[in-house]
Amino acid sequence: MSAQKLRLLDSFFTLAHEPHASFPDDDEWVALVRAPEGLTVLREASPFGGGGDRWAGFYGDPHGLGKPGMLAAIVGPLADAGIAVFVASTFHADLVLVPEDSVESAVEVLVDAGHSVARGAGGR
Repeated sequence: MSAQKLRLLDSFFTLAHEPHASFPDDDEWVALVRAPEGLTVLREASPFGGGGDRWAGFYGDPHGLGKPGMLAAIVGPLADAGIAVFVASTFHADLVLVPEDSVESAVEVLVDAGHSVARGAGGR
């Protein structure tokens, strides 16, 4: 599987399940997934804390849709380490979220798996 250059995003995120909605009531969402059981809404978390569980995001270099194994290379090691994930994929790359309290463990696991994780300029 391919080693990737990941960026730990500055922002934290929250996830919400809105079982009877087809679209959120606000414009503050980052990603939406509509499924038979309702709407999943990914939003940027308040920088002031609160608002429930917060998730940290790792975003990979663009790789497009035709390169197999890119997501598995990230979530596989995290799963083996017992770290929960939520994924929002784009046309170009994947946003892999881990619970805020698992960030440091996730960085260690990803680096041990051969990935690089950028912090600082553009990262946390």
